[in-house]
Amino acid sequence: MNDEANAEGKPLEELSFTVTGYVSKTPHETYEAVADPAQLSRYFATGGARGRLEAGAEVSWDFADFPGRFPVEVVETVQDEKIVIRWEGSDQSVEPSTTTTFEFTSVDDGTRTLVTITEKSWKLTEGGAQGAFGNCMGWTGMLSALKVWIEHGINLREGYYK
Repeated sequence: MNDEANAEGKPLEELSFTVTGYVSKTPHETYEAVADPAQLSRYFATGGARGRLEAGAEVSWDFADFPGRFPVEVVETVQDEKIVIRWEGSDQSVEPSTTTTFEFTSVDDGTRTLVTITEKSWKLTEGGAQGAFGNCMGWTGMLSALKVWIEHGINLREGYYK
């Protein structure tokens, strides 16, 4: 795997992925739905999110369908534009934690938002690939749940995993 090259012709050093989707709300409303623990708890961290996503903060997320509280370090925030977080992997599949970036791009004169979620730092191992693929599924689900929650007030995660 280490001999593989990416699109720029450089050797692949880590696994990463990006998922995107459009939300029919302003960047401010969409950003707040991610940054605000009360909102995040309604559609994603269904066991409860503690702490607002603000630079320098360490918050935690709990998932009713996946037991255990996960500490989350907030690396950077730019109001209504970007949130960067880190969290540790559950094994030796990351180096030493993953970095996840949420970007909120205004489209259609600010009436909609393109949400881009990128996660990186997965090792080029079987465990790293399983972790990256699993988290790619998780962030895709989060983005879908965000859209349906913020646009229609529906919690997609309710009954989805159990």
